[in-house]
Formats: sequence, C-alpha cells, structure tokens
Amino acid sequence: MTKLVRLIDMKRCMGCRSCVAACAVENYFTPDAPWNVMNEYEVGTYPSVKKVFMTMNCMHCEKPACKAACDYIGAKAISKNEFGVVLVDYEKCIGCGYCTAVCPYGVPQYNEELKPLSPGKGAIGSEKLSAKMRHPTHRKKAKVVEKCTFCTHKLEKAVADGKVDRIGKDQEYTPTCDLVCPVQARLFGDLDDPSSEVAKRIKETGAVQLLTKFGTRPQVYYVLEEGAKS
Repeated sequence: MTKLVRLIDMKRCMGCRSCVAACAVENYFTPDAPWNVMNEYEVGTYPSVKKVFMTMNCMHCEKPACKAACDYIGAKAISKNEFGVVLVDYEKCIGCGYCTAVCPYGVPQYNEELKPLSPGKGAIGSEKLSAKMRHPTHRKKAKVVEKCTFCTHKLEKAVADGKVDRIGKDQEYTPTCDLVCPVQARLFGDLDDPSSEVAKRIKETGAVQLLTKFGTRPQVYYVLEEGAKS
C-alpha cells in the first residue's frame, strides 16, 4: 500500500517562496486562484518575537470535507484517487463554492476569471499550449474551483513508467514545490514505507496534522515552530 504525504518543516522554512513560484510555473495557477500560498506571522511577546512562515496547499484529506459537500449537492466534481490525491473535475464543477466554504484549511480557490500568470508579459510556459496538449488538471476554466493536486501529472507518469517506488525520490515523479526548497523544509513520499525519508522525518520531528478536530485526516504534516498552534 502506498500512502503519499507531504512534510512541511516550519522550523526550517525561511519564507523565500520558491515553492510558491515553482507551483505557479509547473501548474499554471493564475493570480486570483493560487494553489500554494505563504502565510507569515509573528510569535512571542515583545521584545522576544520572531516571524514564522507557513506554506498552505491542499491537505488531500483522507476524509475530505470538500468532496462530501460536492457529493451532497450532486455535482460529484471532486474525487480521490488510489494515492489519496483529491482532485477537482473542471468539467463537472458548477462553481457553487460549497467546497470552499466547508474546507477547514481554506484551500479550494474559486477562479472568477482566467488571467495570465504574468500580466502584461504575454503567455508563458504552459499558457502557450493548447488545452488538448495540457494535462486535465491544467485545463483551467473560469468560474470553477481549483487547487493543489500533489502534481498528479507527475504521479501518473510514475505509474505509467512502473516507478511508483521512486515518487519523492526522482525529480520527474515528485511535486515540483518539494524539489525547489533550498533548506529542505519540504519532503514528499510514502508514509507506509518506514525507510522513506518523509516517514523518518515525520517520526523524528514529531510532525503533526493541522485542525484534527474536524476529522478530515489530512495527508500533510507540519513541524511546528515554537509558539505556533496546530
């Protein structure tokens, strides 16, 4: 069994936003619907305060509230695949926004209008590709919801190449945001493999899941900075 998870180490993160930029380029997210965001805030009491950085992307919950809401209204635009990746089908999404309302993490982004990634600079990267040349998760539409996919197009390639065991190890099979971090604050891999780097780091650091009181069982773990709350 393969259980793909992400580890984000807030004690290492320095707020450079490399992961945010990498996701924007890899997945062509538009300015009004980011798939990865950087939150920053201060902890401590003056004069002993410090800034904490926390990236937030989809938690790919085992029991996603967004999927439950979407199923309830009958749209059934949100699915969960064999790796536990939660995906939005743009063709089925009716833009009702219920998934955005119920997500404890505020992840789903309603894209009111398709805007270029770099306004005023013309099309770049995947924007130059026709819709049929793009992966389904990159065929953006206005007035639908979108979000992080764990770079599912890379995971599908690992399956096609028969190299699922290389997910989180090889660049071509690993989410781009996790590859570019200069301080190794992000790891991705199989939690069910005790020898994987992500499994070892989660155990060693005592990483936790966020907002567990909602029962969603997120597949993203955080090493919390002192003073931060889960």
